[in-house]
Amino acid sequence: MDYRRLGHSGLKVSTLSLGSWVTYANQVDVQSAVEMLAAAMDAGVNFFDNAEVYANGQSESVMGEAFRKLGWPRLDYVVSTKFFWGLARNGEGINRRNTLNRKYLTQAIDGSLQRFGLEHIDLVYCHRPDPHTPIEETVWAMSDMITQGKALYWGTSEWSADEIRAAWNIAERHHLHKPIVEQPQYHLFHRQRVEQEYARLYEDLGLGLTTWSPLASGLLTGKYQSGIPADSRGALKGMEWLHPGLLDTAKNEAVGKLEPIAAELGGSLAQLAIAWAAKNPRVSTVIMGASKLSQLQSNLGALPLMDKLTPEVLARIDEITAPLAD
Repeated sequence: MDYRRLGHSGLKVSTLSLGSWVTYANQVDVQSAVEMLAAAMDAGVNFFDNAEVYANGQSESVMGEAFRKLGWPRLDYVVSTKFFWGLARNGEGINRRNTLNRKYLTQAIDGSLQRFGLEHIDLVYCHRPDPHTPIEETVWAMSDMITQGKALYWGTSEWSADEIRAAWNIAERHHLHKPIVEQPQYHLFHRQRVEQEYARLYEDLGLGLTTWSPLASGLLTGKYQSGIPADSRGALKGMEWLHPGLLDTAKNEAVGKLEPIAAELGGSLAQLAIAWAAKNPRVSTVIMGASKLSQLQSNLGALPLMDKLTPEVLARIDEITAPLAD
C-alpha cells in the first residue's frame, strides 16, 4: 500500500480506503465490520469513510463499535464523517436537515462523536453545498469544530470549484482553518469535475481528493450487463434511482469491451476500474465499498494493476469510455 498526502496537509492516507455507504447497518453488522476493518488494516488501509446520514446514523454506530472491539491505537487510523442531510426524526425540524447553518453543524458534530464513541473525528465534510446559508457562516462553523478539538481537518463533498474557492478565500481572509479536501464521485464514466472543473484548485489551493464510487455503483463490475441481479446493490430497496445508470446500454457495452483489457492485465473489471481511479496523481485516496469480506479482498487486488496501466493501456481504456463520460 502506498500513502499520499491529503492535499497540502501533512496527513497521509492510504491509496485505497474503505467506505460505509449502503453497507454498514444495512448489509454489514458489527462483527462483519470488525472482520473487514481488520482485513483492510492488514492490507495497509488507514482511512475509513462514513457520514451522519448513512443508515440514519447507525453506520457511524456500527463503525464506532467495531473500532472499540479492534482496540486500535487512535493514531493508527483516520476516520471521517459528513454533514448536511441530517437525521430523520418524527416531525421535521426546520434546522434539522439539508442545511449547513451553524446551529445544525454545531449539534451534528456532537452527535457523530457520541455515535462513534470518539473524542475527535479526523476529517469532517460538508456533504453538499447549501445555497440557503451564507458560505461564510458555514466556514466559521467548520473552522470552530477544529479550534474546539472536535475535528482535525475539514473539507467539502460535491461542491463546485467556485464554491470551494469561495470557502477557501473566506478562511484565508479571516485566518480560519481552510478546507483541504473535496470528496467527488470519480470513475471511468464520470470525470469532468475531477479532471477539468477542479484543475486549477490542485495547485492554487492544494486541494486533495477522496473520491467515491470508483465502480459506478457496480456498473463497472460487469454484473449489470444482463439486468439487475437479486443480490446486487441495485436490487436493494431505496436504490431504484440507480437503475437508469446501471442499465445504460451504451455503458454496459463499453464495460464488455473493457473485459479483455482487464484479463490481459491479470485482473477483474472491478480491479481495473479501481486501479484506473487511483492512477490519477490528484486523487489522495479511492474509497471502496464492500458488503462482504471476499468482495473487499478482491477489490484490494487492484493495487498490483496500477503499475500495469501504461500510457498505451490508458489510451485504450479512454478510447472505450471517454466518449461516454460526463
